[in-house]
Formats: sequence, structure tokens, C-alpha cells
Amino acid sequence: MISYIKGQITFKNPTFIVVETGGVGYRINITLNTYSQIEKAEQVKILTHFHVKEDSQTLYGFTEEAERNMFRHLIAVSGIGPSTAQTVLSSMNSEDVRAAIIGENVAAFKNVKGIGPKTAKRVILDLKDKLLKDGGDIPTVVTASGNTLREEALSALLALQINKVQAQKVLNKILKENPNLSKVEDLIRLALRQLN
Repeated sequence: MISYIKGQITFKNPTFIVVETGGVGYRINITLNTYSQIEKAEQVKILTHFHVKEDSQTLYGFTEEAERNMFRHLIAVSGIGPSTAQTVLSSMNSEDVRAAIIGENVAAFKNVKGIGPKTAKRVILDLKDKLLKDGGDIPTVVTASGNTLREEALSALLALQINKVQAQKVLNKILKENPNLSKVEDLIRLALRQLN
């Protein structure tokens, strides 16, 4: 398995690059997010995923471990191949994909070519629990009385166009640290302070 390739970029476009190292040029498919990070670079150390099929062997490259991990999660879903995973990660960054899956946001995938509502639901169903186990989860340690408080505050934060996953994390953290909090306005104020 090839973990990464380090060398000189001899060709570059938004979908793939050629990296020369030791006299060999490796063609590596990349996402738009990776392209934007290496656009001006001449030398690169790129993390790779080596994908083998009966009729082809393809390298996919990423500048960040989080993106490579998300790519691997996506291709594990039935019906999602490497090209579709590459398209998903070109349309959204890995953190946005993660937030969409954990927040069960099917609409977030609507602008991704090759992913319809059915496939989006399958991605969410297959990956939500895995992503929560991987860390960065949304803890739900709140008291019964804090639940209504939390839901009201969450509605208010969502109305302010704040990302649902981030809002949930912050609210849970505040309620855990301040179990005696009783006013929804105070909870919203504290959440806004932490989100900004």
C-alpha cells in the first residue's frame, strides 16, 4: 500500500496531478479542495489511497488525513465508487460532509453530481454511527429539564444560520458545565460567545 508520495509536480489540473519521484511520474486523482491547497506548489507530499479493481489501479491524493479518511468511509458505502467520493469531496470539504452525515442533512448532498436523495440517505445510514465512534461526536449528556431548554436554544441558533452539529456540541458542553442554567436567553448568549 502506498501511504504517500513526495516529489515534484510535473503536471497539475483540478482533477489530477503528476508527481515525479525517483524517475517515475505518478498520476494521482485529486479533489478540488486538495487542488486549491497545492495550486501554487511545485513540490508536494501527498497522502494517497491506492484503489485496485480488476481492470485498473488508481491513486487518489489528499493534502489532509481527514479528507483521506472521509474518502475511505465514502467508498465503503454500497453504490459509492472512488469517482463519486472524489466528486463529493470536491463539492464539500470533509468537515461539511461529516456534519451533513451526523446531522442527517440529505439536502446538503443535493448539489453533488451522482448523489440523489436515495444514495444520500444510504450514506447517512451507513456512516453516521461510524463517524460518531471515530470521535468529534455529539455528546447528549443533558438532564431531562435541560432538554427543553436545549431544544429551544438549538432552534434559535439554527434560525441564526448556525451549523446544527456545531450548535449541538456547544449547547451540550454548556449544559454539562452549567447544570443549573434555567434561562434559554442565557444559554443562547453563552453559545453565541463560544461559537464566535
